[in-house]
Amino acid sequence: MGNQQSFNYTTAEEVINAAKHIMESMMEQRDTLLTSPQLVRQYLMLRLGKAEREIFCVIFLDNQNRLITSEDLFMGTIDGASIYPREVVKAALKYNAAAVLLAHNHPSGMVEPSSADQRITQRLITALELVDVRVLDHFIVSGTESLSFAERGLI
Repeated sequence: MGNQQSFNYTTAEEVINAAKHIMESMMEQRDTLLTSPQLVRQYLMLRLGKAEREIFCVIFLDNQNRLITSEDLFMGTIDGASIYPREVVKAALKYNAAAVLLAHNHPSGMVEPSSADQRITQRLITALELVDVRVLDHFIVSGTESLSFAERGLI
């Protein structure tokens, strides 16, 4: 039993923080990322799901759909965030991304996309297409649920 590690977590928050750390470590391994959409979902739910304000995150990918980096680009209020396509395009060019995954949380817990969510997704797709960056999906997450625009046929 030489290599066993002892985990002593006293609160749910400590468990969640440990899980975030493990998921982030997995996400940082370029060659293993994004082979599993479920891994991305779990990561996003841990990262954004419990936030009290809306956060818009972009995961930047290379031409093999491997992780370059992820970045929280916009932070809003409890029921919305202003998203600027120009800033998303600038970040994609900065990281030399070939593709992106978009994500944001709904602090209300409801993951159903609003008409504003659908409009901004289309605006981002159009803007990023101009610089040859593909939008692979847009996730809406809460602490316990997630929704994929691609699976819903919205992308």
